[in-house]
Amino acid sequence: MEEPKTIIADDVEITGNVKCTGGVRLAGRLAGDLACGGDVLVEKTSQVKGNLTVNAVTVYGRLAGNIVAKDRIELRSGARVMGDIKGKRLIVEDGVSFVGKSEINASGEDVGATGSESADSAPAAAEAEENSGAGGSASSVNSFRAGRASPLFARK
Repeated sequence: MEEPKTIIADDVEITGNVKCTGGVRLAGRLAGDLACGGDVLVEKTSQVKGNLTVNAVTVYGRLAGNIVAKDRIELRSGARVMGDIKGKRLIVEDGVSFVGKSEINASGEDVGATGSESADSAPAAAEAEENSGAGGSASSVNSFRAGRASPLFARK
């Protein structure tokens, strides 16, 4: 992750949209969209109510909105994300709460969602894909809660 050019401290609250070309380290509150040409770090203390359009993002805090990343999305332990995510790569740690759809396309091709996956089979496939650390070569649309083992992948 690149060194952020902009730091929004934990005692800062912004209402409105933010646009920038460099990286952002967000520890405060943002009620609005963030469009950033660089990488974004959403710290544990941060709360975001808006959409992120970024190069790459690492989330430790709370986010209620959609994420579109040109490259990588990292959801770290303790993160709470409510919204859809789209990117080339996805990393999900144990202890993440994610409610939404994911579209991960490592090849970068716009293949679109087929909608043919059932809601029951999607969580197991998504969890297996994220736990392997490799994004799929085709788009996948899933709704799941990370950190819970599906019956297919139940831990002993």
